[in-house]
Amino acid sequence: MRKITVYITCLLILLSFSHLIAQKPDRSNPPTPGPIPGFKIPQYETLELSNGLPVLLLEKHDIPLVQVSLVIKGGAVFDSDKSGLSNLTVDMLDESVDTLDALQFADAVSFLGADLSTDAGRHTAVISLNTPVSRLTRALELMSGVLLRPVFKEEDLERLRIDRLTQMRQWRQEARDIAGIQYSQALYGKEHPYGIPLLGSEKVLKSLEIDDLKTFHNTYFKPNNSMLVIVGDITKNDIIPQLEQVLSDWKPKNVPTQSLFPVRQVEKRHIYLVDKPGAPQSEIRIGRIGVERTNPDYFPIVVMNTILGGSFTSRLNQNLREEHGYSYGARSSFSFRPDPGPFTAYAAVHTDVTKEALMEFMKELNGILERVSDEELDRAKKYVALRYPSRFQTISGTANQLVEKMIYALPDDYFDHYVENILSVTKEDVNRVARKYIKPEAMVIVIVGDREKILEGVKSLSLGEISTMTIEDVLGSLPEIK
Repeated sequence: MRKITVYITCLLILLSFSHLIAQKPDRSNPPTPGPIPGFKIPQYETLELSNGLPVLLLEKHDIPLVQVSLVIKGGAVFDSDKSGLSNLTVDMLDESVDTLDALQFADAVSFLGADLSTDAGRHTAVISLNTPVSRLTRALELMSGVLLRPVFKEEDLERLRIDRLTQMRQWRQEARDIAGIQYSQALYGKEHPYGIPLLGSEKVLKSLEIDDLKTFHNTYFKPNNSMLVIVGDITKNDIIPQLEQVLSDWKPKNVPTQSLFPVRQVEKRHIYLVDKPGAPQSEIRIGRIGVERTNPDYFPIVVMNTILGGSFTSRLNQNLREEHGYSYGARSSFSFRPDPGPFTAYAAVHTDVTKEALMEFMKELNGILERVSDEELDRAKKYVALRYPSRFQTISGTANQLVEKMIYALPDDYFDHYVENILSVTKEDVNRVARKYIKPEAMVIVIVGDREKILEGVKSLSLGEISTMTIEDVLGSLPEIK
């Protein structure tokens, strides 16, 4: 009897909602989003250790974690004639430390529930630590070992050298890697640090010795050439004494400075077609040298590029993916660096529509020079503004933003006004920076694909002089691993 009663009750409930289920949702008038809220990050402190190391501390006590990011001005631009030296040196730092070999050190970090990593870019090297606050003391000891007491072992060097040579061999199988390397070389040349892969070349890699790594480390890894960002569940009174203790042996020293590298802007269209026989897709890169991070047009450029190719609903993606189905995704970006980085429009497209895809690329690159609509502008600004707070969602993300602030000496209130500065961009601003920085008639075009199938179609567009190349022209001969 009880089962029958329960069944009838459930049936009556379902019937009472049946009219709601039968109703179709009304999608003709989507809800209007409300005003975009302001955004401010918590107050942070600017400190300095006794050895002169600048420290930026932001307390964030909602999760018992701490992120420590040490940034050293010692990236690829400091390699001189030994390309790849900084990358290899930084990669070696956490291989063997103090009395611990590579496996023992990795186990020591894992035992703490921490994450400790090293990375080298174009201008900086970074040692990053993310750890539970309860294990911070030991984690800082391990981090200081990576910084101050790396053991550059010959066996570790040989293992990493083989890893790099293997990666260089694998580049030949990846059209995107070939396109990226040739694009950088075409824009900056093979001697400019921006035109050289971070791993360097096979010849230099095979010539690097332990003394080269030690010299680079001893030259650039100094407190007066570094900066420290700390975010997490810690106070100044807790963290500063610990830092003073583990970094007591780290002393300042004169560090060689590096001047800006001259660049020559693209003056006319030139196509580099790299043959990859049998490739099912063509990798396309189009662009020119862009702007430095501190350019006063930064905010209008961000909005303009969002309209052109910086989001899923951008013109490039809607055209090449949604309208024509040529690609899984087409985008554009400005690489903001201390020196002017590249502006790039890019996509991988089906081989048989390479010509048509190039036509649509040029159509959109020319189209952005004309005025944008109110709807496009509003959508782009809201896209950037509403996504911006997500950069501070984690302590590591917050630390990354603060690192950027220190590297580029951004104003103290920069983050608090970021959304405001984006929302203040006008159509006139977008049009001005598009005409100033997007020059479709003066761009490098790199295509990596099956030359036999795509060359005639590319020629028929008369976009500019075409240089046909082989993979060996771009990457050199296949590296030997011994």
